[in-house]
Amino acid sequence: MPPTEKLAGGIDAFIDLVGRAVSWIALVLALVMGANVFLRYGFSLGWIWAQELEWHLLVPITLVGMSYAMLHGDHVRVDVLYARFSPRAKLTVDLMSAVIAMIFSGLVIWLSLAYVNQSWSIGEGSANPGGLDYRYIIKAMIPAGFVLLLLQSLSQAIRAALAVKAA
Repeated sequence: MPPTEKLAGGIDAFIDLVGRAVSWIALVLALVMGANVFLRYGFSLGWIWAQELEWHLLVPITLVGMSYAMLHGDHVRVDVLYARFSPRAKLTVDLMSAVIAMIFSGLVIWLSLAYVNQSWSIGEGSANPGGLDYRYIIKAMIPAGFVLLLLQSLSQAIRAALAVKAA
C-alpha cells in the first residue's frame, strides 16, 4: 500500500472516530431542547444559558459533521448531473472538488484565526445577562472544524488521484 493511501486511510479513521464521538452531542442537544420546551411551556421557566447551550451544542455537530458527511458520501452533490458522468469523469470531478474544498478550508482557517484570537484575548462571553461564558471556545470550533474538512478533502483528493492514475 502506498504511503499516500495509508495517509488517506489514517485520515478517514480519525474523521470517523471524531464524527462518531461528536454524534453523541446530538442526543444531548435533543434532551436540552426538549427540557427547555417542557420547562418553558409546562412551568413558564426558562434560562438564557439553557437557550444558548442549544447553539453551543449545535456548533460542533455542524462543524465536525461536514467532514464526517464527506467521508461517508452524504455531502451535497448535484447527483442529477454526476450520475450521468463516466467513471473517469466522476473521479475527475471528485478530485477537483476536493482540491477546491481544501483551498476554501484553508482560507476559512486563516481568516478565522484572528476572529478566535480576538475573542480569546478579551475573554469574550455572552452579551446576555445570565448567558454562557467562554464564547471563544465555541468560536475556536470554526478553524478546528475546517481543519477536519481540509484533512478529509485531502483524503478524498488522494483517493481520487490514485483512482484516476489507475484508470
